[in-house]
Amino acid sequence: MKMKSASQLIIFVLSFYINSSVALDNPIMFVTQYPVQNDFAAIGTTFGNHHSGIENVGRGGDLYIRYADGTLRNLTREAGFGMVGFQGVDSIAVRDPTIHWGANKALFSMVIGATQEQFGRPVTYWQMYEITGFGQGQTISITKVLNQPPDYNNITPIYDSQDNIVFTTDMPRTKNRYNYPQYDEYDNDASTTGLWKLNRQTGAINLLQHAPSGSFSPIIDKAGRIVFTRWDHLERDQQAFTVGAGHFNYSSELPGATAINSVAEVFPEPQEANDPDVISSINLHSVNHFFPWQLNQDGTAEETLDHVGRHELHDYFTASFNVDSSLFDFAPYLGRPNVNVIRNTFMLDEDPALTGRFIAIDAPEFGTYNAGQIIAFKLALGDRPDLVSVGYITHPETRNPGSGANHSGFYRDAITLVDGTVLSSHTATTHDNNTPFESPFTIKTLIMDNGYLIPDSSIANLPDVTVSFWSPDVMVNFTGQLWQFQPVEVVARSVPPFTSEQLETPELQVMSEENVDVNDFQNYLRNNNLAVVVMRDVTTRDSTDQQQPFNLRVPSSGHQTIGDGGQLYDISHLQFVQADQVRGIGGAGGVNTPREGQRPLAQFMHDNNVMQNNIPFAGAPTGSVEIYPDGSVAAFVPTRRAMAWQSVAPDATPVVRERYWISFQPGEIRACAGCHGINDVDQAGNLPTQQKAQAFQALLQHWKQNLNTLVFSDGFE
Repeated sequence: MKMKSASQLIIFVLSFYINSSVALDNPIMFVTQYPVQNDFAAIGTTFGNHHSGIENVGRGGDLYIRYADGTLRNLTREAGFGMVGFQGVDSIAVRDPTIHWGANKALFSMVIGATQEQFGRPVTYWQMYEITGFGQGQTISITKVLNQPPDYNNITPIYDSQDNIVFTTDMPRTKNRYNYPQYDEYDNDASTTGLWKLNRQTGAINLLQHAPSGSFSPIIDKAGRIVFTRWDHLERDQQAFTVGAGHFNYSSELPGATAINSVAEVFPEPQEANDPDVISSINLHSVNHFFPWQLNQDGTAEETLDHVGRHELHDYFTASFNVDSSLFDFAPYLGRPNVNVIRNTFMLDEDPALTGRFIAIDAPEFGTYNAGQIIAFKLALGDRPDLVSVGYITHPETRNPGSGANHSGFYRDAITLVDGTVLSSHTATTHDNNTPFESPFTIKTLIMDNGYLIPDSSIANLPDVTVSFWSPDVMVNFTGQLWQFQPVEVVARSVPPFTSEQLETPELQVMSEENVDVNDFQNYLRNNNLAVVVMRDVTTRDSTDQQQPFNLRVPSSGHQTIGDGGQLYDISHLQFVQADQVRGIGGAGGVNTPREGQRPLAQFMHDNNVMQNNIPFAGAPTGSVEIYPDGSVAAFVPTRRAMAWQSVAPDATPVVRERYWISFQPGEIRACAGCHGINDVDQAGNLPTQQKAQAFQALLQHWKQNLNTLVFSDGFE
């Protein structure tokens, strides 16, 4: 705990006072932020908000608590952090408070320091801190979390059910500085790399989930799932053919890799008409949304929340092929239960009174500082996603800038309190503005009006502040209200169960029949950075997906699943791709003027450990395994690295492409019924198959036969 200066003691005295008469049952912890000057890659923006430079996050904000009686307390200033007036070496910005299950401690992130002179650029990083003693009458203590990555931006920390810390960071997947930073798949701006876990007993830091374009704002729901928002953007580099972009490929993601004057890509299909791989029969492909995702606390079983997807939430997307009359562009109004279209689910929060009911923000990517409309949906553990129904909690006009009579402003950081009250950070501004809103974000209670929630009363009426800092080229002078973000209710909650991998019956039966001990096999996988994927029948697909081929046959056996009388596709192999950081980004000089770091590209699976373990199939396409006569697939795959796949015809032509990145944990045995998981029935009206996969049986036999002859690398290429 730092000693307080005289000015900080004055602030402490002034900040401990009865502030608001709004009735609340429990304390609320929140942060204040200097109003950002731009709406891209800055604090509070949609993506790239992890940056810590002074131009990305102005200093001067604090961590506050507002007690039930209206008393307001500045926690960081009381503990000796922060500055008044000019923001220099001891200045701070704070973000992401989260309360422990027992409500007696909390985590948050803080960046310390700013330049004291014009053009100065000190190196700063968001780091995680823990606070105790924030009860009324208690003494504050703020300590830096031990064993966290010291030279990376570590944000959005939460406690898991075992008191370890799950967080996001921009530390590369490889933990190799050469790969820093990872660039996203859209704007080629630096991104976070996924969800990580810090084991507080051992100090070990492991990647739970690799996200090539970033993961955001994890929580743990009452079922014990890690629920988070992920940027889904599995597509080719849209800037690769832009004149002057200077993009190029590296020979690998290892230090010392060769820069190659090429922008070749292999997956998925092109999204730009000037891509040399364009084929007239294949529609251009792009995807761009922020969906809810889930993960076990041990990092296994990554998928969209209850397998919800574009067919349940979106309004329109194209078919993959334009020469098959059975395939058509998707439109939502075809009898699905959900009539309320959404694209994004930012800042997820679970309703304390209703398990699996989440509220979130659906906001545009730019122009509103990640604020928009509050929406809600229920996806408790095991709920069928095709039956989901989205509720519009604030009026639809609040999603986008506009001047409609029902536009009540923009909302972000919405939470439901234990008494059912909804709080949100709200601005009365309704228009698109890439300079700070004239109406600051303040945390307010919301009330019902004509079927929608609207703002009521502010919970903390903070006075104006005066701060100044070098930004870093010009002096910024600001007098006004700081923004209020990220309220969390300080209340004890039951600790959710710790969730981990649960093997399913068909795979357990195969392992038993092959006399393979589950623990021994999984230990082998863990020791060699491997996972196993089992797909019981890749000819089956969810009945709602009629945008990719669904009349599928295995030519070696004639096994097929047919959805209609249309075109029949033969599929012989499943081809895997892995996300390698090999896209270099430079200026006009291209390979001669590279930036640090790389963007991930999909490359055919080549990991050494994997290639030495999988069955070698003669004539198989690169990175692929055979589809067995029963339609099944089984393969060893890399871990802690984003993966995708596609079924291919005997001539290696892609047929059905995966649309999302998925990552696996060492030791994970991941099984599914088919390629696009089945929510109810498949395209032929059948329930998800429970057959024992011939491919898994063959893979285990191969593994037993070759166990003593395998030699392994470290798994990173």
